[in-house]
Amino acid sequence: MNQLIWKKLLCGNRPRKTSSIVQTKENKGTSYVARNEFEADYDRIVGSSSVRRLQDKAQVFPLQENDFTRTRLTHSMEVSALARSLGKAVGKQLEKREDIQFSTEMTDELAAMLQTAGLIHDLGNPPFGHYGETVIRQWFFRWFNSNELLENAVLLTQQEKNDFINFDGNVQNLRIVTKLQTLNDAYGANFTFGTLATIIKYPWPSDSKEKSKHKDKFGYFKSEENIYKTIIENTGLAENQRHPATYLLEAADDIIYTCDDIEDGVKKGYIEWDEVYPEMKKKFSDELHKNIFDAIDKKIIDITDKDDIKFARVRNFRNYVQSYLFSKAVQEFMDNYDHIMDGTYGSKELLGCEQAFVDYLKKEITGKYCFSCHEVIALELVGDRVIRTLLDIFITAVVVNESDDLEKTATYAGKIYSLISSNFKYIALYNYEDNSKKTLKELSIYDKIHLVVDFVSGMTDSYAVNLYKELTGISIPYINN
Repeated sequence: MNQLIWKKLLCGNRPRKTSSIVQTKENKGTSYVARNEFEADYDRIVGSSSVRRLQDKAQVFPLQENDFTRTRLTHSMEVSALARSLGKAVGKQLEKREDIQFSTEMTDELAAMLQTAGLIHDLGNPPFGHYGETVIRQWFFRWFNSNELLENAVLLTQQEKNDFINFDGNVQNLRIVTKLQTLNDAYGANFTFGTLATIIKYPWPSDSKEKSKHKDKFGYFKSEENIYKTIIENTGLAENQRHPATYLLEAADDIIYTCDDIEDGVKKGYIEWDEVYPEMKKKFSDELHKNIFDAIDKKIIDITDKDDIKFARVRNFRNYVQSYLFSKAVQEFMDNYDHIMDGTYGSKELLGCEQAFVDYLKKEITGKYCFSCHEVIALELVGDRVIRTLLDIFITAVVVNESDDLEKTATYAGKIYSLISSNFKYIALYNYEDNSKKTLKELSIYDKIHLVVDFVSGMTDSYAVNLYKELTGISIPYINN
């Protein structure tokens, strides 16, 4: 397909050139490197509002008031740490190969690039987790098939419709970090091309034939098509070709949430660990998995409280299984290195060698006991009503009404339009062809839909619920006298 080169894959260039203070400093006449460009990516995003909002976005259980259940933020922090370790482990293996020119500095760059990618991999997730994605998809499917505005004119291409019918947080993620992240900056976080390439899990558009092979997954909206082309040009990737680090990022994500969701389920009381764990051991009684379970069982727990003992046991399970899957991911990457680098590995997963075990943890434990519990189902139904209502209100106001009405706060449509963040409006009105500003009248329907979806999908769980209550009259906005 296309032979990849690490020097290009670890591309530290950015869409907009910057006068970086990153590289060198002077210390009594001695020059030294402070941080590489991928560490600079991490530093510029870690304190951002996009990352902070993950604190109020659901991992499994929405709208939690306790301090032990994971949110998207704590999940992302753990993925970031594990992804960095995977990058370090693989880099050290590559350094040993005589047929590959891979330096210690490149190992540090790969690890830092994955650390950043792990932290930002869920920035595009809408309120109420993956179910929020489903609600947005279903809403647009119905809207495109029933809206009179779109019936008699070709106002959107099929690709543009597919962008929203198959809406995905991973795709929105690329849009956030390349456009929406920084107030009044059309380049977003202005990340390195290496980092941007790493977060694109499915590198094809929403109208690609590849999409149908991967459950309607795709990698970039029509609006970011030119950005995608610039990314692959700078990193040496071919179209539809994954960055090798993407496999490591995906493995880190799978390893973390597969085990962490179980731990949270036990702590919430939905998974009876004393019943589930013995069944798991019977199911996977082969020598390899038996060794893991034996190591877990031999771990001494010097605690007397019954609940604390149970929590310690599931914590040990999490730690041992994550370590085991970590080693399997590194081994799989190195065993298939040549196929990964020439593009013939396809979109397989590094944990495919442990697919039966991982699927059991995801489906037979977390899926069965957590995602189907009353609390999650009830809160997802709340999320369904909230997101659908917000889309009803904002899409109708912004898309159906004329620009003159939107610009007047005396009108209903103008009041609704005024609630949308000014940063989202700035990006919607920015003309990337000549760096000028559009008028509201010049916005296409596609641009207007993006504007609303940027706003709604960027909400935290609590903000979405509160805005829904205010707009439907369930609660009255607080008035400060």
